[in-house]
Amino acid sequence: MQVLILIGSASDRAVMAKAEQELAAFGVDYDCKIRSAHRTPADTVAAVTEAEAGGCQVFICAAGMAAHLAGVVAAHTTKPVIGVPIASGALRGTDALYSTVMMPPGMPVATVAIDGAKNAALLALQILALHDDRIADQLRAARKAAADAVLAS
Repeated sequence: MQVLILIGSASDRAVMAKAEQELAAFGVDYDCKIRSAHRTPADTVAAVTEAEAGGCQVFICAAGMAAHLAGVVAAHTTKPVIGVPIASGALRGTDALYSTVMMPPGMPVATVAIDGAKNAALLALQILALHDDRIADQLRAARKAAADAVLAS
């Protein structure tokens, strides 16, 4: 498995389906698990440890409200962690955005927009493309197709 997607609750799955679709379209091996930074902290750490042992190169973490999942994962790996704040609760994701992006020095989490699952997957693919020419070629082709579509309209 190259990418592990961790989601804070089952309700986050609908948003993160876009990330799963993007990774699958590029033929990237991934898994998606529900883990909570607050309700299942030991299981969250175990998932990170198991994923690294299995060759995981990038983690994508999605959570709403307090959204500490990406930070907890970042504390337990030196692999890249991408945070996806999920729109939920009274603040509709701004609380999750702040929780995800405001990491202390030395503990970075790359953060995409609220509900930005597709961009999280694309960022993971760009990271993987550093050492995988097949993915790099696919990314270039996808960018060209997007540019051609704009110019054709």
